[in-house]
Amino acid sequence: MTHAGRFFCHMYPISFWTHVPEKDRNPEQIAEETYALFKKYDLDFIKTMNNGMYAVEDYGCRIDFSEVAAGGVAKVVETPIQSYEDWADVPEMSIEEGALAHELKHLELVLQKIDEEAPVIMTVFSPLTTADKLSQGKLKEHLAIDEASYVHQALKNIAATTAALSAKAIEMGAAGVYFASQMSSYEKLSEEAYRTYGVPYDLQVLEGAEKGWFNALHAHGNDSMFSLLKDYPVDVFNWHVWETLPELKEGMAYTQKCVMGGIARMDVTHDRRNQLRHQIYRSITETKGKHLILTPGCGIRHPFSKETIRFLQQVKKETEALL
Repeated sequence: MTHAGRFFCHMYPISFWTHVPEKDRNPEQIAEETYALFKKYDLDFIKTMNNGMYAVEDYGCRIDFSEVAAGGVAKVVETPIQSYEDWADVPEMSIEEGALAHELKHLELVLQKIDEEAPVIMTVFSPLTTADKLSQGKLKEHLAIDEASYVHQALKNIAATTAALSAKAIEMGAAGVYFASQMSSYEKLSEEAYRTYGVPYDLQVLEGAEKGWFNALHAHGNDSMFSLLKDYPVDVFNWHVWETLPELKEGMAYTQKCVMGGIARMDVTHDRRNQLRHQIYRSITETKGKHLILTPGCGIRHPFSKETIRFLQQVKKETEALL
C-alpha cells in the first residue's frame, strides 16, 4: 500500500511527535527512536523531530542542549551575528555537508525503516525563524535598521538553502515538509514586517517543496498572523488549536485546507484528561472527521506519559463510535 493509501484509509488519522534529547544529533539513534515511537503507538504518519537548532549549526553557532532532557529548549550561546553588518556575510549553505547533510541522513534512515508503511514529513524552518535563532533575538532590532538590505540578502540565502533541503527531502521519498514558522505571530513582529521579510522567503522555500503531497505549515505560538498564512501553498495547516485563535472550524473554513491539530500539547504534558477528552470530542464532532488529522498543536515536551497517549487513542475510538 502506498503512503497516501495507508494514510487516508483511516477516518481520523492521529500522530504526535516529541524531542529525543541526547539522541537527536546522531542519525542512527534518532532514526531508531523515531521508528520505535511510530510502531509503539501505531501512528499514522511521522514528522521528523530534528534537533531544533540544526538549521543554524553550520553558520558557526555554539549551542547549549543541556536543558532539553528536562523539558526545556536548546539555546544558541555563541553566534557570528553580533551586529547588523554581520548579516552581509551570511552565505547560502551546502546541503551536502555539515548539519544539513546529517539531517538528510537521519531522514534517509527513517525512510528505510518505514518502507512505505506511512508518510514521513521532514521538519524545516522558515527563513525568519532561522534568522531569529542566528541573531539570539536581535532580529527585530536589525529589521528596523535594514537600510542596506543586509537582512534581505541573508534571508534570500537562507531561503535558497532551505528550499534546496526541502526539494532533496522530497526527492528522497518524504511526502512533504513540515514548515515551522515561529516568527509569524503578532507577539513577535508587526504584520508589515512579516509581509516584507517573511512571506517572500517562505514562498521561496515552499516552491522548493512543491513536489510534495503532504506539505504542512506550522504556525507556532499564540496570536499567529492567520490572514497572511492562510493562503500559503500547502496541503495541511497546523496551529495550536484550542490554545489560540482561530478556533478549529474557523481555521478550516478560511484556509479550505486539511487541519492538523485539535489537542493542546501542555494538557498532554500535565495529563489533564477531562480537557483532552473535550478537545478530541469537539475536534472530531465539529469536523465530522473530514479534513482533520488529530495531533497536538506542536511537539509534546519530553518526558511524557505513555498512559496519556493511550488515553488519547482510546478517546478517539470512543468519539468515532459516537458518529
